[in-house]
Amino acid sequence: MESIRAAIEEHWRASESGEIEAEHAIYAEDAILDYPQSGERFRGRTTIAAQRGGHPADRHFTVLRIVGSGDLWVSECIITYDGVPTHSISIMEFAGESVVHETQYFAAPFPAPESRAALAEPS
Repeated sequence: MESIRAAIEEHWRASESGEIEAEHAIYAEDAILDYPQSGERFRGRTTIAAQRGGHPADRHFTVLRIVGSGDLWVSECIITYDGVPTHSISIMEFAGESVVHETQYFAAPFPAPESRAALAEPS
């Protein structure tokens, strides 16, 4: 379990530093990456790396937390594209030491409604 957590941490570290090969070492050769909000599926480590490597934005990754056990792990991150933060959830399914399926969800921040102001505290 510690080796999987370490692999995930290395994945996000390499993502932040732009090390494409190290970023994608976590994926099985035939891994699948799904983006449900855009309806896209990317099949294979090479294809996953190519679509990320061609991203035109200046990207930065801040990991808020990593939780999981066994074959299922979740990373909560803030990914900043050209200075604009986007919250992201990455659900990684492992077979052995490699990701075989990842699903990523993205959400833009939004202002809190006034009606909850008395109940909420800043996070």
